[in-house]
Amino acid sequence: MTPAYAIPPEFGRDVRHWRTWSLVAGGVLFLGSILGGIFNPDQFFRSYLLGYLFWIAFPLGAMALVMVQYLTGGAWGVISRRPLESAMRTLPVIAVLFAPIFIGMRVLYGWSHGDVVAADAALRHRHVYMNAASFMIRTVVYFAIWLAFAHLLTKWSDEEDARGNRLRSLAALSAPGLIVYVFTMTFASVDWAESLVNNWSSTIWGFIFVIGQGLTALAFVIAVLAVLSRRQPMAPVAGPRIFHDLGKLLLMFVMLWAYFEFSQLLIVWAGDLTDEIPWYLPSFKTSWRWFGAALMVLQFVVPFLLLLSREVKRSSAALCSVAAIVIAMRFVDLFWIVMPAYHEFGVHVHWLNFSVPLAIGGLWIAAYLWELQRRPLLPLQAPNLEEALSHARH
Repeated sequence: MTPAYAIPPEFGRDVRHWRTWSLVAGGVLFLGSILGGIFNPDQFFRSYLLGYLFWIAFPLGAMALVMVQYLTGGAWGVISRRPLESAMRTLPVIAVLFAPIFIGMRVLYGWSHGDVVAADAALRHRHVYMNAASFMIRTVVYFAIWLAFAHLLTKWSDEEDARGNRLRSLAALSAPGLIVYVFTMTFASVDWAESLVNNWSSTIWGFIFVIGQGLTALAFVIAVLAVLSRRQPMAPVAGPRIFHDLGKLLLMFVMLWAYFEFSQLLIVWAGDLTDEIPWYLPSFKTSWRWFGAALMVLQFVVPFLLLLSREVKRSSAALCSVAAIVIAMRFVDLFWIVMPAYHEFGVHVHWLNFSVPLAIGGLWIAAYLWELQRRPLLPLQAPNLEEALSHARH
C-alpha cells in the first residue's frame, strides 16, 4: 500500500515548483511591505495583525479538525487527515511569525501606553492582566501548548504508520486537546483582537474565533483535496462521497458561525450597555456597514443556499468554489473586526492591507507544501483506512 499512496515523482516536482514560487512571492512581498512600513509603520503593523489573524486560522483550525476526526471517526477525516496534518505541522513557522506583533505592540494596543491607561478607569482595572509583560508571557504559553499537542498528534500518527494501531491513544489525547484549544484560543482572541478596543468585552468572542478557524481550515482542505483529486494517487480516493461529507460539514460550520455572530449582536443590542454597544456603532453608522452586509450575504446566505444542493456538495469543482468564497470572506470578516478599531469613522483601505497578508500567506503556503510532500497522502496503517476507502469508492 505504501508505494500506491506516496506522492508520485512528477507530482512532487510540481509541488516543489509551487513551493518555490510561493516562497519567492512571499519574500518579495515581505520586502516591499517592510519598505512601505518604513514610511508608514502604524499601517504596517495593523496590516500585519490582520494578516496574522487570518493565516493562523489555517494550522490551528486544522489541528482542531484532526482532533475532531480522531474522536468521531468517519471517512472524511481519514482521507483529509494528511492535508490537515500538514497544515497543523506549520505551527512552528506561525509561532516565529508572531514576532512583529511583539515589536509593534505599542502601535497596535492602547493598553500598552501608560498615559492611556491612567486616563481610563476600565484599563486601570484591567492593567494587572492586560500589560505588555503578561501579554508576551501568555502568548508564549499559548504557542507552547499548541505546539505540544501538534507534536504529539504528529508523532503518534507517524508511529501509527510505522507500527499500527494508535487510534485509542490519539483519541485519548484529542478529547482534552479540544477543550484546551477552545480555552487557549478564547484567551488568545481576547489578547490579540478584543483588546484592540479598550472597553469592549464579549463572552462569546472566543467561540466566534474558534468556529472561524474551523471554517477556514475546512474550506482550505476542501480546496486542497479538489486539486489532489485530479491527480494520482488521490483521484480514485477523493471522490464525490468524500466531498459530499465535507460539504455537509462545511454547511454546519457556516450555520454555527452565523449563529454565534447573530447571538453576540442580539445579546449586546438587547442589553444596550454603554461599554458594549460602541463596538457596533462604527460598523452600523459608517461605511463599515457594507462590510457587515457583505459578510451576511457572502459568508452565510450564499454558501448556505449553495450547500443545500446535493449536486454542489458532490462536485469537487463546485464545492471548491464555495470554499474559495468562504476563505475570501474570512479575510473580510477579520478586516471588519480589526480595522474599525483604528478607523472608526469609515472604511480606510491601504495597499499594505493586501501586500502584508499576501506576504505572510506566501511564506505559509511554502511551508505547507513542504510538509505536504514529506509523507504519503493517506495514513497507511490507520485502523479504519480500508473502511474509509470502501466508503469513498461506493
